[in-house]
Amino acid sequence: MIINITSKQMDITPALREHIESRLTKLNKWQVNLINPHIILTKDPKGFSVDANIHTPNGQLVATAQHTDMYTAINELLAKLGRQLNKVQHKNESRRAVSSLKEENLLVDEI
Repeated sequence: MIINITSKQMDITPALREHIESRLTKLNKWQVNLINPHIILTKDPKGFSVDANIHTPNGQLVATAQHTDMYTAINELLAKLGRQLNKVQHKNESRRAVSSLKEENLLVDEI
């Protein structure tokens, strides 16, 4: 998997790149293909900002995190992405039950 990491107003160190790659590999537990992940690192006056844009076969994941520490911002961002992947993965299970509650109440009233 090729990860595009872009930075604004700062340099990307090998340790920073390795940290992002190791955190992205944890998203593999959902067994979803991550298509063209793009991470943008920005230094703000208040701290650091990290943005992510990742395409998946089920849709697109977009997240942003800000913190005074870059590594903490990356961890928060990938936690948000993990929650989004979990939601997308289990969406079909939570959509509708086999029979609706309205139909079940009508059947109970008829008996």
